[in-house]
Amino acid sequence: MARFDEILQSVVRNSGAEGAVLVSPDGLAIASILPEGVDEDRVAAMGAAILSLGERVTSELNKGNLEQLYVKGTKGYMIFTGIGDLAVLGILAPADAKLGLLLMEIKRAAKQIEENLI
Repeated sequence: MARFDEILQSVVRNSGAEGAVLVSPDGLAIASILPEGVDEDRVAAMGAAILSLGERVTSELNKGNLEQLYVKGTKGYMIFTGIGDLAVLGILAPADAKLGLLLMEIKRAAKQIEENLI
């Protein structure tokens, strides 16, 4: 768990994200670095559910395997990335986030997480 916390802290620190959560495929939080007042359990459950729905959409529409799912609101982003069938990485980012940097950090973190889960 401590190793996952370090990876999530690194993503937040290096990308300017507001928070990060690592979720099991069944919606349980494995690790998280979230802003005060954000409910870890709710974010975990929503992350797993939305990624599952996204996977179904890409499958039904013959768009291959889902890589990432973005939710953009007026105050920022939530980006969900599947890590194989092992976990879901969710990143909360402000509206002014540098998406290129953020996506690069997500890719790096996903690789590290996958190596630690296998």
